[in-house]
Amino acid sequence: MIGLVAPRGRWLSTGLEEDEGRVLAKLFRRRDEKTEAAADALYRAVVDAARRPVLFAELGVPDTLDGRYEMVALHAYLVLRRLKRDHGATATLAQACFDRMFMDFDNGLRESGVGDLGVGRRVKQMATGFYGRIAAYDAGLDSGGLEEALRRNAYGTVSPTEDVLARFAGYLRLADQALAGQSTEDLVAGRVFFPGVA
Repeated sequence: MIGLVAPRGRWLSTGLEEDEGRVLAKLFRRRDEKTEAAADALYRAVVDAARRPVLFAELGVPDTLDGRYEMVALHAYLVLRRLKRDHGATATLAQACFDRMFMDFDNGLRESGVGDLGVGRRVKQMATGFYGRIAAYDAGLDSGGLEEALRRNAYGTVSPTEDVLARFAGYLRLADQALAGQSTEDLVAGRVFFPGVA
């Protein structure tokens, strides 16, 4: 996608690390229909999970444009983290999911009235932020500090209680475990399951 910057060494590509001619060729390249359909299905599941009222009503995530972005980014992160575990079999699907998400962000900004000149800058900021969230949530799930990553990213200027943060972190750990148990075949077919918030 034009307008996004991928830090070097990332496992998801925005295409900007390639020269301009290759970027344009990549934009007009089509993936196979099965991969595109699976990416769309996975992204729909991400959005459905991100829109669950419990996240906003009980876990206190702000029901704002920023809060909704955070929940989509969080659930997309979980799917992409799972796909990364089988990178050889899922790299194309992971990239298609990433592209689908940022295409949706781009469309959402345009629908909300952001002008053409501002969309690229805003999407670039969203992508940079998403890569930061990947690093924070990976560290939180793998090494600890997940509550702090959630406080900083999911809540913004809102101050959740420690109990709410612990509940949210518990959900995130449960979701990560649930996705780890889902088969690669299901994911490649566009099937993913997110557990409920306990």
